[in-house]
Amino acid sequence: MTATFLLIRHAAHIHLDRRLSGRMDGVPLSDAGRTQAEALARALAARITDEPIDRIVCSPLERTRETAAAIAAACHLPAPEPVDALVEIDMGDWTGVAFEDLHGPAWDAWNAERGTARIPGGETMAEAQARIVGWLTQTAAAQDGARIALVSHSDMIRGAVAFALGLPLDHLLRFDIGPASVSRIVVGDWGARLLSLNERLAA
Repeated sequence: MTATFLLIRHAAHIHLDRRLSGRMDGVPLSDAGRTQAEALARALAARITDEPIDRIVCSPLERTRETAAAIAAACHLPAPEPVDALVEIDMGDWTGVAFEDLHGPAWDAWNAERGTARIPGGETMAEAQARIVGWLTQTAAAQDGARIALVSHSDMIRGAVAFALGLPLDHLLRFDIGPASVSRIVVGDWGARLLSLNERLAA
């Protein structure tokens, strides 16, 4: 069994680079983000003959649902399916905190030791990675040959890419996953392989 996944980070939202939104409600795309989502949707639609998409899924959060809806509309796909396993990392006590106010030993450990650090009141990176990888492998087994667009969050996509590369989670910040970017992986019963990383189709 083999399935191809387009790992798409949501477009820019109203808290981008200012606040750690986590799983907060009421965090939609910004005006710039809506423009990004529409540009990404057009780019994917232009490739749809050569690269058909069989299904589109997304994290249940507003910013991912908005991005996925734009893609579905442009590509004439059924409505995106929210999947709980793809939701943002549980940021616990850091949810909603401005980046300028995030400092101290726990924050330093989270950024330097992703393989073991736990967010206060939240998840570890390993737990978040297990959620998305579990869903990818189960879906690949159930939908052999499918090409699936998946709209999620930067660190969730990093976790999936790290799985494909066999990259330790402590090295997770060695590559970028930008807003409205696409990274492609193939998942099979033999493991996973990275096809592309951080494509900026909306630029």
